[in-house]
Amino acid sequence: MAMRNPLLRLVPSRIIQTTSISRQFVRPFTRNTTPSVPSPTPFVPDVQTFLTLIGREMSKHASKITSWEQLFSSNSDQLRNLGIEPARQRRYLLRKREKFRNGLYGPGGDLEHVVDGVAQLRVVEVPLPAKDPKKPIVGPSSANLTPGMMKAIVNLAPDATEYTHQATKSLKQFAHMKIHRGTKIMGPFLQPIKGSHGSAATISVQEGMWEDKRGRKVDGGERRQVEVRAKKRLEERRKRA
Repeated sequence: MAMRNPLLRLVPSRIIQTTSISRQFVRPFTRNTTPSVPSPTPFVPDVQTFLTLIGREMSKHASKITSWEQLFSSNSDQLRNLGIEPARQRRYLLRKREKFRNGLYGPGGDLEHVVDGVAQLRVVEVPLPAKDPKKPIVGPSSANLTPGMMKAIVNLAPDATEYTHQATKSLKQFAHMKIHRGTKIMGPFLQPIKGSHGSAATISVQEGMWEDKRGRKVDGGERRQVEVRAKKRLEERRKRA
């Protein structure tokens, strides 16, 4: 006959019952939590644009994913039911979706002034931020820089030609973009505006702008490279003989 633990007699049965019930509801609660749906951005306003940007021919599935909520709420099984094959395509879509959810955008994703998928970036002079409002701003000066000013990249509408600085608004740093040699803007997929001498450029939505390029196998890949190349050399010797 099995002996009962004498310590259990000191624990009220009500506490044991409550503990067992609470354990039953832990796993279902974690399974029912749904991931958050991020808001679209000016550069990525809809599903079609997102699928176009991430490349790998994902844009052909735009007719199957009808809404932004469906894009960010579907799991792997639901994507498979929509006909997104093979499995590596689904994994790729889920990975790019999570990066967007976490604010990790590709070129242009963090822009604010976008018209029909096109935006402008321009290098301008703005006042140096003042640490003490009672002291005058003193900064470096050069042939291309006014004293008390600094260079910054701003985002404008595609047809804008001037920038009006607002002291109350903090400047934003745009991912993948930088100033080269003090006057020129550099970044992927930029198209320089004529007459700006490289200080202004436009960027527009293109297929595969955010695509993660896959590795290309050369001579069978790393594992079979020696074997494949040896066979090629042997075949070349036979042809010369």
